[in-house]
Amino acid sequence: MTAAIAFADVEVGTQLPAQTFSVQRSDLVRYAGASGDFNIIHWNERFATSVGLPNVISHGMLTMALAGRVVTDWIGDPGALIEYGVRFTRPVVVPDDEVGATVTVEAKVTAKNDDGTVVVTVTASSADVTVLGKATATVRLA
Repeated sequence: MTAAIAFADVEVGTQLPAQTFSVQRSDLVRYAGASGDFNIIHWNERFATSVGLPNVISHGMLTMALAGRVVTDWIGDPGALIEYGVRFTRPVVVPDDEVGATVTVEAKVTAKNDDGTVVVTVTASSADVTVLGKATATVRLA
């Protein structure tokens, strides 16, 4: 676990360390098992394309969780995450190859509140398109 980040040491504009995540079809299988979300668009390419998707897509909640990791890794204590919400703007398309999809996540502090919390705005993209919109987290700092 990382050392606690002091509220006094954080300013609006502080950039969190960016992270890149790989998502492969095997990750989708594991996530489906853990979450109980066995929707066919997450594992059957023929079906996914028949309903207008470009290919099998990642679970939205998996993408959301990966983006949230940037925040929880930064604060060092997942319990300090008070609120987190996103809008799913585009799917993460996961090809059936040895590479899969890449999700790149960046974040920065966009507000500092009087109650010892900060608001972090998160940007997640895959294949050069934004996949989450209005992604914000409120965290309590030491």
